[in-house]
Amino acid sequence: MQNYWMPFTANRSFKAAPRLITSAEGVHLIDPDGRRILDGSSGLFCVPAGHCRPEIAKAVSEQLRKLDYTSPFQFSHPGGFRLAEKIASLTPPGLDRIFFANSGSESVDTAMKMALAYHRANGQPSRQRFVSRELAYHGVNFGGLSCGGMVKNREGFGTLLPGVVHMRHTQSQKGTFTRGQADSGHDLADDLQRAIDLHGAESIAAVIVEPVVGSVGILVPPKGYLQRLRQIASQHGILLIFDEVITGFGRTGNRFAAQTFDVQPDLITMAKALTNGSMPMGAVAAGTHIYDTITSAAPENGIEFFHGYTYSAHPVATAAALATIEIFETDGLFEQAADLIGPFQEAVYSLQELPLVTDIRSFGLLAGIDLAPAERFGQRGFAALKKLFEAGLMVRVTNDTIILAPPFVMTPKQIEQMVSIVKDVVTRL
Repeated sequence: MQNYWMPFTANRSFKAAPRLITSAEGVHLIDPDGRRILDGSSGLFCVPAGHCRPEIAKAVSEQLRKLDYTSPFQFSHPGGFRLAEKIASLTPPGLDRIFFANSGSESVDTAMKMALAYHRANGQPSRQRFVSRELAYHGVNFGGLSCGGMVKNREGFGTLLPGVVHMRHTQSQKGTFTRGQADSGHDLADDLQRAIDLHGAESIAAVIVEPVVGSVGILVPPKGYLQRLRQIASQHGILLIFDEVITGFGRTGNRFAAQTFDVQPDLITMAKALTNGSMPMGAVAAGTHIYDTITSAAPENGIEFFHGYTYSAHPVATAAALATIEIFETDGLFEQAADLIGPFQEAVYSLQELPLVTDIRSFGLLAGIDLAPAERFGQRGFAALKKLFEAGLMVRVTNDTIILAPPFVMTPKQIEQMVSIVKDVVTRL
């Protein structure tokens, strides 16, 4: 217990009373005593097809026996090209140049580098600033951390990258219990114009946003907000990056949130559900114009983009991702997720009647349930996390917000069971 320094975990508390998982099956996790625990957060938003899919295990096993690794620098393997083609068939048209990383954090930093490289190749090297939002989460590497807006994630790590401007977040007034997108608030997108007016458009490389903010507690963009960001960015030659590490691969009812909101970004980051959580992998889908501009600016036979990872398009990870996408397509999981949204939303908003529930926000198969704070900020949320686990439900908790993100293979009856557990535990907190 003492040697493992756990991430984003109260280590001392955990090691005093561990919450261990030894196996999993479908929508359930199993602890050392054989107790089945409903997975209410799809792992960390990354197991929408259910746990331990034999198709993925078979693909990974076969790949390990055939080719375990090859350098991605100046060499490759067929799987990387097949996977890039499959991803490009799912992303919005024109976002069809796929660069592989190993996590959402790496995908964000890759997209930021692409934005800088694009403007440099385009003759505008002065475009070095990034605009992001308060309460955003863009991973934990220094680029994404600098763009992120969660105070606790940032405050212990110095001044971070210079030149990042933060817009206001889009959380509507608390206690409104808004379902989906709010009717008002799209004018918050004009914060991008304010940043342009202050710093000059010629200094800004990109604006990066999560279409639906996930980790801080599900903040949904007001109607027209993302469209207005796109309009302002296009008007001033600024790239728009959608961080879809959480929303990608069906979470909002479409393959990507860009399609749900009908907004075309220049870059999309992804990870999590790409391999159904089975192997670490991330990717960036870049617009053809970005790829062409960067590659055509380099000399013949020269490296065009000085960036990459030892494990970019790792053969085993690509096998897992290809098997995952095949499951999505053959099992109709994108459609299944869309069909589950209605029952999920109805069940979640039944929690509105509980005295401790102060607000609920939801979109697609994502919901944030705010609890009234106790003596200390986050105390009640942490108590809820532990009590829910004891009651047979694993969820994601941020401060005093319970986050639900069920696997797409949950049944409506299991959705009701999940929400019933939340209701019972919160009532007794």
